[in-house]
Amino acid sequence: MSSESFESGMLSGRSRVAGIIGWPVTHSRSPRLHGFWLRRYGIDGAYVPLPVQPERFAEALRALPLLGFAGANVTVPHKEAALASVDRASREARHIGAVNTIVVAADGTLEGRNTDGFGFSENLRDALPGWSAVAGPAVLLGAGGAARAVAVALLDAGAPEVRLANRTAERAERLAADIGGPIRVVGWDDRTAALADASLLVNTTTLGMAGQPPLDLPLDRLPPTAVVNDIIYAPLETALLAAARRRGNPVVDGLGMLLHQARPAFCAWFGVEPEVTPELRRFVLQDPLGGPR
Repeated sequence: MSSESFESGMLSGRSRVAGIIGWPVTHSRSPRLHGFWLRRYGIDGAYVPLPVQPERFAEALRALPLLGFAGANVTVPHKEAALASVDRASREARHIGAVNTIVVAADGTLEGRNTDGFGFSENLRDALPGWSAVAGPAVLLGAGGAARAVAVALLDAGAPEVRLANRTAERAERLAADIGGPIRVVGWDDRTAALADASLLVNTTTLGMAGQPPLDLPLDRLPPTAVVNDIIYAPLETALLAAARRRGNPVVDGLGMLLHQARPAFCAWFGVEPEVTPELRRFVLQDPLGGPR
């Protein structure tokens, strides 16, 4: 079967429809990802891009049940607005402070969820069976929405400490205060020293992404057994991952987080628990225009 045959599902008058709301949304890989699964499992359904300007977001959200949508993903810049607009939200979404998945209930009400933390944890477990957050301190770079999801996932999984470093200290302090628990904010200039005795290093910043400045982070203090994860997947192997690989650290790229975070949403909308496979990874990476989820 050609790769093009996975672009959409099997459509009829009874099709279940979901989509992704963002502004812009042109370069999202989610339609390609969900389209693959719709074809793989022979589902009568579709997943479509929904470009919505911020000032029209709440209105668009309320139109989902009227148009017969099963739900939608939410991407930048709407994730925080989605939390304020849904009828109810999961514990994870409330804790993180953002929604990336909306499920339309049978009565037309909207439930907000956040599956980014799930995607992060499942990506590490898939790449490194036996990985556990309880193994030791984690160093987390960045304090945006992805960092919030990762921090909550790590604390929920039993991480003894999360050392948080961000270029803007105030934003890191706000994240730590909002989430609570054993999060210790360290200065951006102290990020290298924070690597000592860490069991995990996660980069959630845009540093190292294609078209962005590089991430300046010597790894000399990082234990050789520590796992290094960069949630960036363009490029798939960032300079951080390449440097960690050269010194023998286990490394995990960011594509799996995108793929695994989509699983709970697909199951909620289309009734099938999808699998993340090597074929799916290859298919999503073939997309020449793909950008952030």
